[in-house]
Amino acid sequence: MNGDLHGRTIVITGASSGIGLAAARQLAGRGATVVPVGRDREDISAVAAELGTPPVYADFASLDQVRALAHTLLEHHPRIDVLVHNAGATYPERLESQDGHELTWQVNYLAPFLLQSLLHERLRESNTHTVVTSSLGHWFGQIDLSDLDRRRRRYSDFRVYCTTKLALILFTREIARQTPRTGITAAAFHPGVVGSAFGPRARGAFGIPYRTRLGRASTLSPEEGAEPLIHLASLDDPQTVNGQYFNRSRADARTSAPASDAELARKLWVTTEVILAKD
Repeated sequence: MNGDLHGRTIVITGASSGIGLAAARQLAGRGATVVPVGRDREDISAVAAELGTPPVYADFASLDQVRALAHTLLEHHPRIDVLVHNAGATYPERLESQDGHELTWQVNYLAPFLLQSLLHERLRESNTHTVVTSSLGHWFGQIDLSDLDRRRRRYSDFRVYCTTKLALILFTREIARQTPRTGITAAAFHPGVVGSAFGPRARGAFGIPYRTRLGRASTLSPEEGAEPLIHLASLDDPQTVNGQYFNRSRADARTSAPASDAELARKLWVTTEVILAKD
């Protein structure tokens, strides 16, 4: 891991709070130019002022805002060394975005995929390392390529969230499979159960660790949860972890069978490209 990050540009989505903010602070403290991206203008402006960089606003509930974000990044950053897909959300009921997609699916998966695609040439030129915040919850995810927006199945906020985290591991694996052609590498990680703003607002199964004193005492701080993100963003040679899933600091951690299915990863990638081409 590289201690001195001067000269590196690191873009972090979901950087206004939680592990994204903790990572942004630590990486900037080690000399990196950190570009924090967030959906709340006031919060992300405060973070950017602290880091000494211009604020970048984007709400992933709108794919047009993702496109505007890509334009801004391409205009202002001739090189992107690390792109961190960290933004995420969950909703207690099924909602649709203005683009017509189930909202958790769009915010957590479609928007990062679109951003990666729109930045592809810059990422290829930069040999960018992509870092993806996933979750141990991916074990409970189920990919149905014929119903990715979950229109035909009963809505479960827990199941949908876990499915997005499974999709992000498959996304990571497919980026890695394409590395010989693109030069872009990727790794995903589970940060642990973090006592961030995400948890206390969570309902159902998400809120279990936060509803008891013992559960709250066992959660990690955002700084602790950010440790694997910081490690992956600081590597001298990202090829050594290309395509891997980290469970906290444990490299090449065990995943569910679907998360290791290369054919499913390829099919999901192609299906996603078709979906986004229609938007």
